Amino acid sequence: MKIALPVNEKNMESTVCISFGRTPYFLIYDTKTKAAEYIDNSAAASQGGAGIKASQMIVDHKADAVMTPRCGENAAEVLQAAHIKIYKTNGDSIRDNIDAFETGKLPLLDEIHAGFHNHGGQ
Repeated sequence: MKIALPVNEKNMESTVCISFGRTPYFLIYDTKTKAAEYIDNSAAASQGGAGIKASQMIVDHKADAVMTPRCGENAAEVLQAAHIKIYKTNGDSIRDNIDAFETGKLPLLDEIHAGFHNHGGQ
């Protein structure tokens, strides 16, 4: 299974980024092979629609699930349309969140916010 996380740096010792659409990078982690791939989030510099563009990147990389602290409604709609489940991270450790996911301890993200829509919130 491939899972995607918004991360602040391109290494496993980094932290989960609080902003999904404007994260600098996404980690695509394969739970079977334990392979980690980092992709630059080209949507981060977008004037608007960053969450939608970021979600489409996740879909294009064939992720099965996303782990994030929060997600806007437009981004969530893209992910849900692609049958990608959204899980709520617990704390900012990448490794701890992957471990929690693999042991079934991360809840689904059920609080989808309206999005910041060019208000630049973080």
